[in-house]
Amino acid sequence: MYRPLAALAALLCASAAAAQPAPSVSPALPRQPALIVAIAVDQLSADLFAEYRPHFTGGLRRMADGVVFPAGYQSHAATETCPGHATILTGARPSRSGIIANDWLDQSLSREDKVLYCSEDPSVPGSSSSRYTVSARQLLVPTLGDRIKAVTPASRVVAVSTKDRGAVMLGGHQADQLWWWNGRDFAGPAGQQPAPEVAAAFAAIRTRIATAQPDLPLPPPCEARAQSVPIGDGKTVGTGRFGRAAGDLRAWRASPEADTATIDIAIAMFESLRLGRGDAPDLLALSASAPDYVGHTYGTGGSEQCLTLLSLDRELGRLFAALDRSGVRYVAVLTADHGGHDLPERNQARAAPDAIRVDARFDAKAVAAQISRELRLDVPALLAQGADFYVHRDVPRRRRAAVIRRAAELLRANPLVEEVLLGSELAAMPSPSRPPELWSLAERARASYFPGRSGDLVVALKQRVTPIPDPRLGYVATHGSFWDYDRRVPILFWWPGVVPFEQPLGVEVVDILPSLAPLIGLPLPAGEIDGRCLDLDGGPGTTCR
Repeated sequence: MYRPLAALAALLCASAAAAQPAPSVSPALPRQPALIVAIAVDQLSADLFAEYRPHFTGGLRRMADGVVFPAGYQSHAATETCPGHATILTGARPSRSGIIANDWLDQSLSREDKVLYCSEDPSVPGSSSSRYTVSARQLLVPTLGDRIKAVTPASRVVAVSTKDRGAVMLGGHQADQLWWWNGRDFAGPAGQQPAPEVAAAFAAIRTRIATAQPDLPLPPPCEARAQSVPIGDGKTVGTGRFGRAAGDLRAWRASPEADTATIDIAIAMFESLRLGRGDAPDLLALSASAPDYVGHTYGTGGSEQCLTLLSLDRELGRLFAALDRSGVRYVAVLTADHGGHDLPERNQARAAPDAIRVDARFDAKAVAAQISRELRLDVPALLAQGADFYVHRDVPRRRRAAVIRRAAELLRANPLVEEVLLGSELAAMPSPSRPPELWSLAERARASYFPGRSGDLVVALKQRVTPIPDPRLGYVATHGSFWDYDRRVPILFWWPGVVPFEQPLGVEVVDILPSLAPLIGLPLPAGEIDGRCLDLDGGPGTTCR
């Protein structure tokens, strides 16, 4: 499935040469931009964007004053970090990119651990889903950066995130610089050396982490949201202010400080590589991961997420100030890899009494054991990874249909399950083409389904069921469902001199790549992407073909 980089580049060059010439852009845009700035805000749901939009005064306010699609959709069912980041700059749904989840099962792996991580190179000896070499190998399509470099090799492509999958899925196969947080420090591919400005940013970040941090002050919007929510055993969330001990790496990562570090590195790469100041268009991509870590750790409705988003607003303002000072012609796009669902305890107190946590009624191992007993199998009938259920590879071929049929019956009878979809039926469906807000559950699952990686059955839990049984043991809230609170995200475009407009109708995140390509004269061969060009000129002109 994976094409070597040389073959991929050759194919892209040949396809680009055969494509139609790019049209001239509308007068509503500046001269051809020298730099594309792509920003992913991890777990910035459309709901959060709408809630905090009146309070933004910095970089998020700037983006909200441009071309705004408040109802963007990560239209697929697998609303997780890796597939979401993979859509942003590829124009490809998971059914095309192969990035169906953060992890999936590959029963052909010789190692005992059959879980394959989305940014892993499993060919490295000793690799597992938790100890791996970071790689774009699992991404089966080119990114915007790959396409740019195939046409203009002098272009520079850089990406940074506190998650390796955030950096890799934005940067692609041929990025010049990739940086991510490895749990101890910022790291990159083997042999990659930071420029002096980037190395200085790393050193400053290490110094800040080694210094204890006091509680952050609460601005008025956050004071109103600072309400304690009990989660058991005397533990609460909702009033946190991110004070931490010196050297506490876990607390640092789930705080606004992490996004400050990401912006520091992005600015350092912009300056050291002089992005946007060469003869070919460049790409600067960054993923702000703190809202996701904070959302998981504390939920989305308290002081913690409020402080995180207002801090990110200021930090993005700092990034744009650096870009403005340079005089570089740039276009910025901002979106999210997925949305998020607040913890059920707070939802129950806020007019959503049906918000619950998954419980013992939903037990994949029990279902597998029951089927094995009924069919007298010597192996577990099923293996599960997230929403994907796989028939065990050692089940005899003549018994597989019976396993799938019985599993579907048992799972559909479960009171926590909304729907069970069969992989064989999803694979036979056409790719969805109607507006994403109208998609059925099957269409959402089809957009995530990749044969050979996706399960034999795909299970959708009911709305407002959080798949974390006990919030006292780790994360309290999550995402990853079929439902719109996880699918809907903002999509925002801005450039100096933009004529703003807002379009509330649904669009897809896969529309970003084909919307950016005409702005830099990048031809896109027909049939290689799932998105469509969004006309960013609100007047009679067009930025599309």
